Amino acid sequence: MNPISITSISSISALGTSPESVWESYQNRKALFSEKKSNGSKVLVSKIASKGKAEIELLRKSNPFYKKLDDSVLFAIFSARKTIENSSNNPSLGGNWGQAGINIGSSRGATGLFEKYHRLFLEKGKTETLASPTTTLGNISSWVAQDLGISGPAIEHSITCSTALHAFLNGIAWLNSGMNDKFLVGGSEAPLTEFTIAQMQALKLYANKKSDFPCESLKWNKKNNSMILGEAAGMASLEIDAPNALANITGAGYATEKLTHNISISADAECFQKSMKMALNSAKLKTVDAIVMHAPGTVKGDLAELKAIEKTFADLPTLTTNKWMIGHTFGASGIMSVELAVLMLQHQEFIENPFFENEKIPNKINSVMVNAVGFGGNAVSLILQR
Repeated sequence: MNPISITSISSISALGTSPESVWESYQNRKALFSEKKSNGSKVLVSKIASKGKAEIELLRKSNPFYKKLDDSVLFAIFSARKTIENSSNNPSLGGNWGQAGINIGSSRGATGLFEKYHRLFLEKGKTETLASPTTTLGNISSWVAQDLGISGPAIEHSITCSTALHAFLNGIAWLNSGMNDKFLVGGSEAPLTEFTIAQMQALKLYANKKSDFPCESLKWNKKNNSMILGEAAGMASLEIDAPNALANITGAGYATEKLTHNISISADAECFQKSMKMALNSAKLKTVDAIVMHAPGTVKGDLAELKAIEKTFADLPTLTTNKWMIGHTFGASGIMSVELAVLMLQHQEFIENPFFENEKIPNKINSVMVNAVGFGGNAVSLILQR
């Protein structure tokens, strides 16, 4: 494949709303969790920072249509605007995004509105007029296209927690096909609702103890699952081999493995072994300087990914993750990991995980692999280079 350039990237999460604030949060090395009352008890979650919340409310009030939209859509619109503003192709600088493509995914979609409208239906036997159009999955990409005035293909999908990286795969395919020259890709998730939290608790995946670092991602000897939900959205603009690239995607891989259970992954994550090898082959590399792991803080999931890495690489690359800080943001988690990889490449500084001490930190970071996998055993691996 042609080298695909990331020319701009932006996100909104507990880390902040700009690349500068996100990088500052990473350097502060604090877990960004707070308590939320859900189903009669308090649980830990990762909420969008207060400044970000205020900006989302301003966005909601800026347009009569936006008052009826789910947070997942507003998060996406906000981060998409920031991504285009930060791009050298910013329309205000003469850039043209008119026919660009969009692929934004979400694992859960309009969870908040779904639950609101379902409660209304149970109480009154009817629901509001806009219940269907504001909860359909294509709601996110189509509203981002409307907001930015883009008339190119607007695609949305849900491939559980690897959703955002699948959006990258699709953008790469469109650009390599010659059918488009710019693509906006990413993921958005607003999952901090009672029903969604209850689903994760029912799976026995949720963190149940409080500490300075309650999500024990990359703690290999943990006895209990420690996943924590977070809300976030992130977008990246992609072009073919652009001179102003923040980083280049030089390798991409994907795989799906046979399930033995609805949420299973094999003990040595065969899907990750295949996706990582495919990414290395396409980048013509044998190793990378660092890996941003998926590692959601679950006992089996973290270890399976580690075993897959050990089987794929002759020497273990430097490992990290960001879920110990912001939790698992489902469909947005992949783009949040890509953003961390881009920032480490830009600043030439490795952000360590508190639970895993790497034997060696690279003096120079030239290549970073990003992993994601979701329910269904579908893995994606991307390789980013300076």
